[in-house]
Amino acid sequence: MHFVVHEHPVGRAATNHIARVDLAPFGLDDQVEQLWLSTSDNGHHEVACVPFSAYGIALGDVVVLNDDDYVTEVVGRSSHRTLRLLFAPDLPPAVRRKLADEIKTEVMAAGLLSEWNGAGFVAVDVPPGAQPSRVFAVMEAAVNAGYGYGEWADVVPFAGPS
Repeated sequence: MHFVVHEHPVGRAATNHIARVDLAPFGLDDQVEQLWLSTSDNGHHEVACVPFSAYGIALGDVVVLNDDDYVTEVVGRSSHRTLRLLFAPDLPPAVRRKLADEIKTEVMAAGLLSEWNGAGFVAVDVPPGAQPSRVFAVMEAAVNAGYGYGEWADVVPFAGPS
């Protein structure tokens, strides 16, 4: 089993806990993403990180867990979106650093939040009303140049464990 983890979740707090999302419904067999969550009074949980691999779920969404701490359902949408870019594995280190710096600069300039998984995978939170056009342009140029693979995480609906 391979775990996709969030080392620096944007919503980390002392009261957060980790739950899991089975990634098999998204074609990623034997993979699980660990999501950071906060707990609400009604037993539901709010996503406190920017998902790297799970589809149909975003920062601030409200979810339900089963007894095994797997997310089973999204019961409240935050209207946030997640824009992701996975760098090509053969990307030269100098190009990788330059691209990462450009993305970080544009994310900061737009006032957005992002999380990195290693040096080659970024997930950017796009809240309602945000203007991510420059971030999107940098990512789109990277994809067009063959430097990576980009997507919006809401192109596929969430699917809980079967």
